[in-house]
This record gives sequence, C-alpha cells and structure tokens, in this order.
Amino acid sequence: MPKEIYLYNRNLNKTSDYTVWLGFPGPYSFSLSSLGFLWLYKSIDEKSDVKIERICSDTESTKYNMPDLFGFSFSFDTDFLTIFSMLEKYNIPLKSKDRDNIIFAGGPVVSANPEPYKDIFDFFIIGDGEDINLTAVEICKSNSDKNTALKLLSEIDGIYVPKYSHKVKKLTKKLTECIYTPILGENAFFKDTFIIEMARGCSNRCGFCLASYLNLPLRSVPNDELMKALEIGLKHTNKIAFLGAQVSAHPNFHDICKFIYEKISNGQNIEMNFSSLRVDAISEDVIKTLKAAGQKSITLAIEAGSERLRKVINKHLSEEQIFNAVKIAKDNGLKSIKFYGMIGLPTETYDDIDELIRLAKTLKNNNKGFDITFGFSSFVPKPNTPFQWLGRENTKLLEDKSNYIKKELHKIGISANISSIKWDYWQAVLSRGDSSLSDFLIEIYKQGGKLGAFKASAKKFNINTDIFAYKNYSFDTKLPWDFIDITPGKEFLIKENKRLLDGSIIAID
Repeated sequence: MPKEIYLYNRNLNKTSDYTVWLGFPGPYSFSLSSLGFLWLYKSIDEKSDVKIERICSDTESTKYNMPDLFGFSFSFDTDFLTIFSMLEKYNIPLKSKDRDNIIFAGGPVVSANPEPYKDIFDFFIIGDGEDINLTAVEICKSNSDKNTALKLLSEIDGIYVPKYSHKVKKLTKKLTECIYTPILGENAFFKDTFIIEMARGCSNRCGFCLASYLNLPLRSVPNDELMKALEIGLKHTNKIAFLGAQVSAHPNFHDICKFIYEKISNGQNIEMNFSSLRVDAISEDVIKTLKAAGQKSITLAIEAGSERLRKVINKHLSEEQIFNAVKIAKDNGLKSIKFYGMIGLPTETYDDIDELIRLAKTLKNNNKGFDITFGFSSFVPKPNTPFQWLGRENTKLLEDKSNYIKKELHKIGISANISSIKWDYWQAVLSRGDSSLSDFLIEIYKQGGKLGAFKASAKKFNINTDIFAYKNYSFDTKLPWDFIDITPGKEFLIKENKRLLDGSIIAID
C-alpha cells in the first residue's frame, strides 16, 4: 500500500466483528482526492466498535472476507457501471431482494433522484450525510435482521428505504465544523493535496444547476474553523485546495487569500488552488495570491455567450465583467484562462452562439499572447432545479451546434473541448429516469456499458428513453423524485422557472 498520512487518531486494535466496506466507484488515486468519501471513512473509522475498509475499482479487499454493510459514493450518473462491477467482483447480487447483506448509496446522484436504482440499493442517504451515515451504521450494526434494520432506517430523516419509505426529508447540515482531507496520499490524483471545504451551496442559483439547488441555502464554514484546518494542513503538506461551489462568496475569502500571500511572501512554499471562482470575484489580490502559489491558469464559468441567455439561466454577468477578469488575470502574471460554457440551454438560438463567437474573438484580439480556451458540455435537465421540467434539444441539432462552435472558434485560433452529445443524452435519461429502469441498467452493464449497450438495452426492454431526455413536462406532472421533501420546494422551483423563462417555453406534458 502506498504511503498514507492519517491526520486523526486511529484505533488499530479493534476487536469488533462488524465490518463496513466503503466503496469508491473509481481508481484508488481518485478516492484519495474525494473529500466527502474520505471524511465519511474517517468518521466511521473513529468508531471503536466497527471495522472499516476502503474498496476502490482497482483494489482488492485485504482484511475481511465479506462486509456486513457496503456503502457507495455515487457522484456521477454513469457510476452505476463501476458499482455493479465492484459488487460482482465480490459475488454480491445486484438486486436487494437477492442478498442478505445491506448495500447503500449516498451522493448527489441519488440525493437528487434515487428511483432508477431503488431495486439495487437497500437504502439511500438523501442530502448531507456526515451525521446520518453514523446513525445508519449504528442501526445496521445493532440489528442483524435485515428487514428489522431497514424498517428502523426508514423512520430516520434523510434515509430513503425503498421497501418501506414513502416520503423522505432531505438533510441540510449546518457547517459549524470544517471538512478537510483526513488522509494524505502520495499516490492521490492530486498528490499530497490538503483539501478544505469553504462553503456549501451557491447563491447564484443558475436554473440548470443541481450543485446549487441540491445544497441550498449557501452555507459558509466559520472562519476560525477554516483557519484551524488550514494550519493542520500546512503542518503536513504545502499543497492546499479550497472546495466549494462558490468559494469566493465566503465572507472571509479575501482575508484567506491575504493570509496565504503573506506566508508565501515570508518564504513559505505554498501551492494553492480553488475549485471554482466567480468572474465577478476576480480581483488583483486573488490573482496575485494564485500566481504566488504557482498557478498559471484559472477556469471561469460564463455558461452562455450572450447576455440575454445568461439572464435566462440566472447568470447575471456582463461582458464588461468578463473582459475585466481577463485583464486582471493577464496583468498580474497568469498565462491562460479557460472558459466553461454550456450549449443547448433553454431558449438558445444561433444568435446566442454567434454572440459567444464574437465574445471569444474580442477576447482573443484584446489579449495577444494570452492563451484562451473554451470547454463546453450540453444541457442536461436535473431534478430539483427550475429547469427539471425541460427536455434537451434533439441530439442531431446539438451535434450541429457543437461542430459549428468548434469550427468558428478554430478560425480565430481558439481551441474548444466539447463533451459527447450522445453521452449527455444518456445522462439526461438517467437523471430524469424512474423505477422502471433497474433491469435496463443491469442489462447495460452486462452488455459492456458502451453507447451501443444503452441503445440495445432500451430496445430490449421497449423503453422510450426520449421521454426522459427530450420531453417537456407540465408543472402538474408527477415526477419520480417528488417524494423527496427538499427546500426550496416544488412551488418555488415553478416560480423560478416562470420568472427565468418569462413565457419563452411552454412546458407541455
């Protein structure tokens, strides 16, 4: 096992027979850069009466034969393929009804819509799981009968048990403590990087954004807790990363930048990175700090090329702010900027795309010698957002837009990376899918998990996947995830949908 540094006290002499596996559906190196996964492991590992082991897609269990409880982090729609592979690796049946041990999942995918996976997992953690995960472990440990444990779990807020639950309340945790990297690993994807969560949620509330709405309200970690965590990290590594959908919205963001800059100025070698920055938060002190900490580039999300379309999605960002951000970055020593955008947003036309091309051309002409690139994905409707009722554009039309953007940006010397439109289609199917998809998902896995497997499986089970991906739903349509009690609720999302679209799109069931 590669060298790991544990930043908490471990009990290495546990005598308990109760075993938990914590599964990460990806390589070991990625798991060491997953803050939520590692923090959950730490929390359970600190329990004296539970043995726990991390299981990744490329690792083998070395300690225990079979877990009593197996939990999975589920962050991306296609993670189910790796999860199925990991279950089969240990001869664990994929469906809940076919096994005795308990398998559960948590994370943004299943917190938003667990229904496609309800026949697979015995229960789900809905929302912030730091505390409720420990409650779930204790209930399962104290009740050896599976049905008894699941019945008790179904009575707990934040836990959805398909066999017993009819409605579940999503948990929202107050950030009174700071979540930070509890294990540093030299083989981590971000080697020896100490990650600190600064904030959870986002006040921008872009109409398509699951990360924003799933984590409302915006919560910031108290500054004294942040500083304590930062001091812990700097004792062990010089690589610091700040995590949050809107880190620059933290009330002490600039103070933290100043703190880091002063340490570097006094001779301390610190490498620092942010998970995201708002365009309107770019300032000279922020860029100077990033430059001093070894950064040469930043990524900024502008989402759409025209101011009109940015207003539709609730991204109130002017061209002047974009130009200003690039100027500050360039003038203070950065070498490049990558802009992130999205194609196929509701109401988008080729006029909006041409505005994007014009914006890119102006940025290029005004900043000679400064590297500017673009990255795009295509709109995927997500549950519990104002745009959950809106389907995607036709795949052919989106591919035409994708090719047009790449061609036009290439003409002006700007490279553009665009996600696979076909894969984004299947993301939409999974995102808005219902409980009828379980056998469909298993068949996809059995057929190898490639694009062709998705198509063939839909045909085999006679599932019209276009309904999930393309269809506009009316506001009174019963959605698969409506049973989740989430704040803000459905009525608020309807009001936001109407406010943003202003009659531009009529949702038809």
